[in-house]
Amino acid sequence: MTAEFDAVLIGAGHNTLAAALHLSAKGWKVGVFEQAGVAGGAVKTGEYTLPGFRHDWGAMNLSLFAGSAFFKAYGPELVQHGLEFVPVAKPFASAFPDGTWLGVSTDAAATRAGIAAISQSDADTWARMTAGFGTQAPAIFGLLGSPMKFRALAYFMFKTLRAKGIKDSLTFARFLTLSPRQFLTENFTSNHVRAMLGAWGMHLDFAPDIAGGAVFPYLEGMAGQAFGMVLGRGGADTIIRAMVRAIKARGGVVETGVSVARILHEGGKATGIALKDGRVIRAKRAVIAGVAPRALTNLTGGMTPEFDNALARFSHAPGTMMIHLALDALPDWAAGEALKSYAYVHLAPSLDQMARTYQQAQAGLLPDEPVIVAGQPTAVDPSRAPHGKHVLWLQVRMVPGTILGDAKGEISATSWSDAAEPFANRALDILERYAPGTRAKILGQRIVSPADLEADNPNLVGGDQLCGSHHLHQHFLFRPVLGHADGSTPIKHLHLTGAAVWPGAGTGAGPGFLLAQRLSK
Repeated sequence: MTAEFDAVLIGAGHNTLAAALHLSAKGWKVGVFEQAGVAGGAVKTGEYTLPGFRHDWGAMNLSLFAGSAFFKAYGPELVQHGLEFVPVAKPFASAFPDGTWLGVSTDAAATRAGIAAISQSDADTWARMTAGFGTQAPAIFGLLGSPMKFRALAYFMFKTLRAKGIKDSLTFARFLTLSPRQFLTENFTSNHVRAMLGAWGMHLDFAPDIAGGAVFPYLEGMAGQAFGMVLGRGGADTIIRAMVRAIKARGGVVETGVSVARILHEGGKATGIALKDGRVIRAKRAVIAGVAPRALTNLTGGMTPEFDNALARFSHAPGTMMIHLALDALPDWAAGEALKSYAYVHLAPSLDQMARTYQQAQAGLLPDEPVIVAGQPTAVDPSRAPHGKHVLWLQVRMVPGTILGDAKGEISATSWSDAAEPFANRALDILERYAPGTRAKILGQRIVSPADLEADNPNLVGGDQLCGSHHLHQHFLFRPVLGHADGSTPIKHLHLTGAAVWPGAGTGAGPGFLLAQRLSK
């Protein structure tokens, strides 16, 4: 059996769905084929513990999606198809072992007061930074949203020079090279303020001493106060369900539970895909693969030695463990009742601890004190749990995809099938120190190891939720390979998309939307 489309897309992650919707809107007939039973990739929601408790499998924060160029173009259509957001006025906080906490909210005075209680000079610095965010944001967002081609980058640099002048442009360029620690220690004196902001680097593979990571703590801090955070009502999969419905309403096809055996190509040109069920799907104009870079070589059987070798060298970030909890009540945070109202509570007490955790994971060791992101979505969206109950979304960062040992010397297992439970208990022990009595509130739990994440979604190699490190050698023009940051490949009409392609990870749908815009010109 053979079917034919203008564009055939492999995988139904949010980037491929964004590309499919844009191409559909431009009159292309699209077919999306996903190996998992549901669309969404790492952006999906399910009852992973008990009936009625809806947990986000991976991504929870939809702020990038809500602020994206893609949503600006298709937001009204997606809302018609059921997309619902929940605004969050208190996006994140950090709790500390000394019983104190710091948080960022859209109440600027409250945020400054919290910082001032620790350091008045840091509160003054924060006020200056937030006041200047409006002038700095256009350059940062302009860079992160620009096609990463030499001509587009040169045009961006020209606009920046014209707007900022030489001195400020060079200062901006220096800022882009700084590590989180360099940026935070240059600007803040309090270790607590530094840790509160530095924790955001750990979301994107930027431990405190990794060059190029300063922009993320800065952006999350400034944007958190300026805009808050956005969650999906009922779960992050609200964006996925709406995109699937919109594609189908435009005549597109989205199939789940179907695996791709290979990408068909002849004479240097992609012509379609072969499914493992025996069907052949022809593509008249494009094959778009939302896969991890190394998987592209396997699906094609090889492209060119240079390109294949570059994809083989593509490096992945350390893994992540997810712990989904169904709770009788929200944690009782020792640092204060106010923490119950924050979407994220970071348990990452210092830059030094974060750096140690990262190095241990990179060395293949289970960290002695992993960084924990405690997501409390039901604090702002009670629809995710039965009345009066809650879900807790625990992201344990960083952990090794392949275990070589235990930094604490307690866990002898080196397979995730055996190490997952004792390591999850280590993470829950940390949570219990910050929020005593939480274990007694647990009604159900689901531990998802890095191996489980990869088994569910092969793009998450070693449990890497970013689909590739964002370090400078693999970012900007170099993501995933120099000369191919636009998703192009040596095979004509074959394109790569997803978090491995510029502008990378997150829910902003940039890789898929930029590609679809290029193809539909």
